Amino acid sequence: MVETDKPGLGCQHGAASRGFRSGGLDRRSFLFGSAMGLGALGLAGCNTSDTLALAEARTTYGPMPGEKFPIPAVDVTKVDPKYFRRTVSYDTKEAAGTIIVDPKNYYVYRIEDGGMATRYGANVGRDGFLWSGDAYVGRKSEWATWTPPKEMIKRQPEAAKYARGMPGGLDNPLGARTLHLYQNGAYTLYTIYATSDPETIGSGITSGCVGLLSQDMIHLYARTPVKTKVVVLPA
Repeated sequence: MVETDKPGLGCQHGAASRGFRSGGLDRRSFLFGSAMGLGALGLAGCNTSDTLALAEARTTYGPMPGEKFPIPAVDVTKVDPKYFRRTVSYDTKEAAGTIIVDPKNYYVYRIEDGGMATRYGANVGRDGFLWSGDAYVGRKSEWATWTPPKEMIKRQPEAAKYARGMPGGLDNPLGARTLHLYQNGAYTLYTIYATSDPETIGSGITSGCVGLLSQDMIHLYARTPVKTKVVVLPA
């Protein structure tokens, strides 16, 4: 059972990045709301004892020109190095393949064999939109059409122009890959999605969805079949 401060509101996703404007409305301000200013990061440098080296990170988060919409390299200087993808020890009773979201620490884990996990840095729901509970991946999509929930349109009337959907692309809030979370056969309206905005990683900026860097999301997506269990921990 999902537990949320705002049940049924669905998700106002983070943005993919680069230059979306409509009628003078900044795309990221539109999608993030006022939380963006609170969550923005501008971090540089590298603690090599705890993270990938920047050179390795630049390879991990390099451009992906073979995608339907070519994905640019991540500016890794805008990400706290502790959020770079890495393999870590993780003690859990959950089966290998399970996805665990830790919103308190801004991480997503994919459980591996032998007490290990692949850990990804994430953005998560802002205050008032955090939730916890068990779900499962009911559907997967690549370069999905994004349709704002009715509740979001009520909060932000500017979103009404996309009531019939925004086609997939770099400006689409769902990004390159999306895992749609379900419970008991019903779509929760929450997702794990791809973002190309590195400064959002390690912050709470969405209406409950969880964003990974595009390169990380593609990595997780390829290893996640439909019906995969997803556990969202309390914040």
